[in-house]
Amino acid sequence: MNDSAALMDIRNITLKFGGVTALEDVSFDIQEGEVRAIIGPNGAGKSSMLNVISGFYHPQEGGIWFRGERRPAMPSHRIARQGVARTFQNIALFSRMTTLDNIMTGRVTLMRPNLLTHMLWWGRAEREESEHREKVERIIDFLEIQTIRKTPVGRLPYGLQKRVELGRALAAEPALLLLDEPMAGMNVEEKEDMCRFILDVKEEFGTTIALIEHDMGVVMDVSDRVVVMDYGRKIGDGTPDEVRNNQDVIDAYLGVQH
Repeated sequence: MNDSAALMDIRNITLKFGGVTALEDVSFDIQEGEVRAIIGPNGAGKSSMLNVISGFYHPQEGGIWFRGERRPAMPSHRIARQGVARTFQNIALFSRMTTLDNIMTGRVTLMRPNLLTHMLWWGRAEREESEHREKVERIIDFLEIQTIRKTPVGRLPYGLQKRVELGRALAAEPALLLLDEPMAGMNVEEKEDMCRFILDVKEEFGTTIALIEHDMGVVMDVSDRVVVMDYGRKIGDGTPDEVRNNQDVIDAYLGVQH
């Protein structure tokens, strides 16, 4: 992976909330086409880092370079339009809306709003709606959720809701997909399905993925490189095998060797 270009460079990020330092001088990159895992104990700063990348938090120090250019401070919706999409640790779907409609909301950043044509439903508005629905139907087929396409997501089991949320993020056609604990709360079978979909997203859509995950088996199976955090600092960075054998990582996250 080291020969590929960096899609994103995270450089010397420091994030503070009052007197509390959530991230301290953290640097790493995310290379084009890889699955980049971010791991660490609870409170290590993983979600804070994802929030910095997606624009929910703005660091006091350091910066982010995306596609070779330094990204200025901007709201998260503008960052989404640049090609960064995410899922959340806690499911954030519209429970009364169908699977299809939830995934359609992921297309919002790609739509060209025009109040008049949408009110009258003619011309470009009608063509655009058809094009967006075609894209969404492809995602529904890809995620194998055709049978629930018209089901309100609030009626779905947890694992399927997670899959719908992944579909909504994919609908934005992101260059970088951020997954915040995509396996949390899943049983073994659901985890296996989600692992397969993550790898298929990388291969079929060519999407670069950064994910936070606590299941070390999952991390070692799906990731190309792993960055390890503890108490807001980076303590390890490398391939899964390199991280697995890093003593600092073993002590902080995997448990002290005996």
